[in-house]
Amino acid sequence: MHRDESASVDSTPVLDWQVGSTLRWIARPEEVDAAFDRGEPLVGVAVIALALNHVDADVILPRVSEAMESEDAEIRRQGVIALAHVARLHRTVDQRSLALLRACPRGNEADDDLWSFVAHRRLPWWLWRHHFTQRLTSLFRGGWRV
Repeated sequence: MHRDESASVDSTPVLDWQVGSTLRWIARPEEVDAAFDRGEPLVGVAVIALALNHVDADVILPRVSEAMESEDAEIRRQGVIALAHVARLHRTVDQRSLALLRACPRGNEADDDLWSFVAHRRLPWWLWRHHFTQRLTSLFRGGWRV
């Protein structure tokens, strides 16, 4: 019987932290935690994968926040993308992630997904203001069409 070199004995894919495409299968938060501890440069990719593969937003969101607090701009950006996925797939957000998102430039991936998929009553005033300002601007630029 031929053994697939890309999978471990228990058929869990082997993670190669030098190749981002192998990280798309991550679903275990402890793997992401270990990557943060080791300072893996692709830990943001792993956080995105966790957001896509794990079923519990309460487990995902602390790792998303950790990515959003990173010193590395790319990992912070990937944290914002992971937050957008959590909003879209789980329809929720936590206060820590919102506080971190507030420091990001408006118009990022998470702004729109939070507005589209999370109950508006759970969103802060600054996100409301962003979306209403954006809508008014497009109305004035495009005219009042009915």
